[in-house]
Amino acid sequence: MKIDSSKHELVGDEVKVDLTNKNTRAFDAGLPDSIVIHYTAGSSASGSASWLKRPEVKASAHLVIGRDGSVFQIVPFNIQSWHAGVSAYGGRSGYNKFSIGIELDNAGFLTKTGNVYRASFGRAYTADEVLKAKHQDENKERYWHTYTEAQLDKCRDICELLIAQYGIKEIVGHDEIAPGRKQDPGPAFPMNRFRNNLLELANAQVMETRQDTEVPHLGIPGKVVASSLNIRAQGSGDAIKIAQPLKNGQKVKIQEEKDGWYKVTTEIEGWVSKAFIQREDND
Repeated sequence: MKIDSSKHELVGDEVKVDLTNKNTRAFDAGLPDSIVIHYTAGSSASGSASWLKRPEVKASAHLVIGRDGSVFQIVPFNIQSWHAGVSAYGGRSGYNKFSIGIELDNAGFLTKTGNVYRASFGRAYTADEVLKAKHQDENKERYWHTYTEAQLDKCRDICELLIAQYGIKEIVGHDEIAPGRKQDPGPAFPMNRFRNNLLELANAQVMETRQDTEVPHLGIPGKVVASSLNIRAQGSGDAIKIAQPLKNGQKVKIQEEKDGWYKVTTEIEGWVSKAFIQREDND
């Protein structure tokens, strides 16, 4: 999966791009700089995407992520969508002007009836799909539909791409920019861990590019010996991926070595595990 920078659209086998024509206002220069996470409170990702695309509906979002990790894009990333509504955060108001809206297919809060938990649209869920928790803006616990691992992984991957492409500096929930009015993405979404990991790593990437390294540049040729190899912003398995994985046999130039990682240059520069690079300097 990648972003087509000319169209501001995701490209990937799991991505369906079906754009609405109701959103036409471009972001101002330097924007978007934020991402807002939502839940759909709907019964399916495809149904929510179709509804958000409809011309008479006064709401939209850039993306809807399904529970299986499928992705629907409705608005290009350079165009404002109508996902935030009346909103304010950090001294700014009207978050449609600043942010990319990502909707995750999720029923939201549920009502317990006997041994089942029902959504507002009537579907019943079992206990293994439910979290009992207190929303940050409420004083008592409720039942919430959980997110799938596939959804969270796909959302993280997309946010990594958006950070790299647009310099995203802020990730917030709809409930943070519209407190009391909105509850999504709710306590079932691991917001603090999710955004802290992404933004701390993004900030570290920026800082690293500003600092001179004491490790000498090696300039040693090498090639990828794994079937595919992730390239990251730092020498860490937790660092954000900054491009599509490198392919087996792909030529690289080793620039630095640190803690079991090589900083390599190909068409781009980033860090890879040294275990999967074969040096070609006859050492």
